[in-house]
Amino acid sequence: MARKRKVNYPVARTSRRPADPAGPAAEPTYQRPTVVAIDLKAGAGREGLSIGSKVRIIGTGLYSGEAAVVESLPGGVIPSALVRTEAGRTRRVRTIDLEPITDEGPPKA
Repeated sequence: MARKRKVNYPVARTSRRPADPAGPAAEPTYQRPTVVAIDLKAGAGREGLSIGSKVRIIGTGLYSGEAAVVESLPGGVIPSALVRTEAGRTRRVRTIDLEPITDEGPPKA
């Protein structure tokens, strides 16, 4: 009976390259376009809001920049308020995204 010959495989071409002087390249950080940034300060909320207060919706999102009236302040992990805009639409908004409106205008920063 004849013996089988041992198969020789050639060395991979990548192993013949000289080593990178800076070491192995770091993986580029890829961030998906759908990633959401979470504001950790949202849990603190905003003080001084009460039912009937006039507020302006700041931040991004629906009705941004519109004036509204606070209708209710439901409880939850992140303080929020149910507001009714001047156009008559309602929306639940985080309290940190609300800016109180006084008779003189918005507060000075």
